[in-house]
Amino acid sequence: MRKDLKGRALSWFTQLPPLSIDCFNTLVKKFGAHFATSRPHHLTSIALVNIRQEKGESIRTFMERFGKVALSIRNLSPKVTMHHMITTLKLGPFADSLCKKLATNLDELRQNASKFMQMEELREFRGRMEMIRR
Repeated sequence: MRKDLKGRALSWFTQLPPLSIDCFNTLVKKFGAHFATSRPHHLTSIALVNIRQEKGESIRTFMERFGKVALSIRNLSPKVTMHHMITTLKLGPFADSLCKKLATNLDELRQNASKFMQMEELREFRGRMEMIRR
């Protein structure tokens, strides 16, 4: 059996105290307990609760960061996605606009976000141009 083990599993197995394994079930339990954190875990919608738009973070950067996490969640409901996105935005014109007229689906929300991204980017560009002129 030892010849089939490799890498970390072999290292772990060879470091077990002598006579610490009395049957195969014990080996399975110890192996599972030791390597449980190595298993890939699947994200749930709870992961979206921890995402917040940071102070000074652009809408584009936030939407990209939020989108990466949302895409990695299996079977995520669009309504849940929209709810979390809206509640994690920082207060400001974009969040205000969503409260005034709630988007009916994710595509509409993205279209609204795109308009505010363009406004932010134009404002940033104008600010840089003003700095150059001074």
